[in-house]
Amino acid sequence: MLPLRHLLRSRPYIYNRCVRTQCGRLPGARRSIWAASNANQEELWGEQARKIRSGAQQSMLDILEERGFVKDVAGGRKALDWLLTEKPIGAYVGVDPTAPSLHVGHLLPLMVLYWMYLHGFYTITLLGGGTVQIGDPSGRTSARTRQSKEAQDMNCINMRAQLKKLWINVKALGIKHKYSEKTSRRRDVMNNIVWLNSLGAVRLIQDVGSGMRLGSMLNRDSVRVRMESGDGMALSEFCYPLFQAYDWWKLYTRYGVQLQVGGSDQYGNICAGMDAVHHMQKLYQGESHAKTENHPLTATFGLTTPLLTTASGEKFGKSAGNAVWLDRQMMSSFDLYQCFLRTADDDVERYLKLFTFIPLDHIGYVMEHQRQDPSKRRAQHLLAKEIVELAHGARLAVEAEMAHKEAFTHGTNLFSLGVLRRSLQDFSSSKSREPQPTNPWEEESKQLRAYKRKFAASLVAQTPAAATPNSTTSDASKEIVVLPRTLLQLGSFAQVLRAVGLVSSNSEGHRLVQNQGAYVVRPNSGSIENPNGLKWEPVVPHANPSHYLIDFEALVLRAGKSKIKICHVVNDEVFEADGQSCPGWEEIKAKRAESESNSRKEPQQ
Repeated sequence: MLPLRHLLRSRPYIYNRCVRTQCGRLPGARRSIWAASNANQEELWGEQARKIRSGAQQSMLDILEERGFVKDVAGGRKALDWLLTEKPIGAYVGVDPTAPSLHVGHLLPLMVLYWMYLHGFYTITLLGGGTVQIGDPSGRTSARTRQSKEAQDMNCINMRAQLKKLWINVKALGIKHKYSEKTSRRRDVMNNIVWLNSLGAVRLIQDVGSGMRLGSMLNRDSVRVRMESGDGMALSEFCYPLFQAYDWWKLYTRYGVQLQVGGSDQYGNICAGMDAVHHMQKLYQGESHAKTENHPLTATFGLTTPLLTTASGEKFGKSAGNAVWLDRQMMSSFDLYQCFLRTADDDVERYLKLFTFIPLDHIGYVMEHQRQDPSKRRAQHLLAKEIVELAHGARLAVEAEMAHKEAFTHGTNLFSLGVLRRSLQDFSSSKSREPQPTNPWEEESKQLRAYKRKFAASLVAQTPAAATPNSTTSDASKEIVVLPRTLLQLGSFAQVLRAVGLVSSNSEGHRLVQNQGAYVVRPNSGSIENPNGLKWEPVVPHANPSHYLIDFEALVLRAGKSKIKICHVVNDEVFEADGQSCPGWEEIKAKRAESESNSRKEPQQ
């Protein structure tokens, strides 16, 4: 049976751009309506430009600078400011799918794009399904580990769906924060593999390569650092800017994209792309380009965002080992909420400007109340809810907020038994509602979920002890971590803490237990007055986690004051049959196999 999305609609649906390209074949009356609509938008844009020039309204670039998005502008700040005022140009952000999910580090350039979308610019998120096969060397001191074709395909599938979901949430947030509904808005999600697959090497070198100079490419920071380190750089990585430049040329000629936005490490690639577009214009447009050469209305520009760090200088990102994933199967809504609830007071105002669409005057009002009583953490709660709403949607943001309130209703001394049982019941219900793999689409979905869990688990396993990773292997629907029963052995609390993502290594788990920073809920510890309020107690080094099972299936752990994990403990066979994984599980299986092998050999001897 065909998927539902392929069923015929009751009424035909025509995409706006299709109508626009076919307007020559439309009847006169409909054509005049389309022309009137365009004329109306031009009139609105002209009126807005007059307000900006008179100082009655902020320009787009001023808005971005005021919120802290702008680090460098390639092509001239004044020229870009003028262009963004005079013309609703196209802008794009490129993302290579090197992982199955975006993380918070990706959000800064994307937020620039989202702000431009809300103000009427045509915006494109470009998925690098083609360029990911080469590997961007920017900001790296060593070559990327080559991924399998299967992994790259699954990364592309999931990240494309994620980018589309983000656009839906941005539109909803624009309505929530009352941005003008009269503004004409267009956005697209594209994949550069569409044109790179048909691009021949000869044509790339002949067209783009002929306009790039070896000296400027060798002087780029990413190349110089790698050459000085002694590791060198592969030719494929060295040629990466040619492919990124070709992307821009395609978007420039087809969709009028004149601005590329990227992180600070992309400045060299963006400048190379600007030079390549200029060179390609000379090749293909000849005299017509000579007449408009260097005119701001047709020029290309680049904008880079600052590196995302905390006030202490800590970086966010996959390579830094503390990626905050935006995918619900790699970081649940509750975990994402908790992550930003822990934002330091020195960072929260800056993050509210960067990651939300809340007007600045309201942010100032919130911060004023925050300073009067910092213990209530009003600003952090607002930030956490807005980010979950952007990443996962309004419903899950409300659920995460309510889950936090329920979990901490009794403070840090008690945990609600009602919350635990309701969470387990909802988790079981969601599992029973999951479709069984009866067709290729459902089987693919199951494989993708298993791949994401293993990907997150592998990164946690590779993270140095000094880092504090936030990624988990939680289920998408509820904040539940599934654990195999074999893991719960005498003195294994350090391993369990690692398996659920509260620490990054066994040694860090041991230190947390020794310092009495790890807690577990004790079963049947409620008082007569409050039987549902179970007590937290510090984990002792040689305790047996299985002695703390609640209702024979649940273990509740906490690190510090707010990092809580609810664990559903299942038999090993069920754990593996469901495609589950966790840090340290492969080591346990290897030891168990070795033990079984030795036990079989003993009788023979």
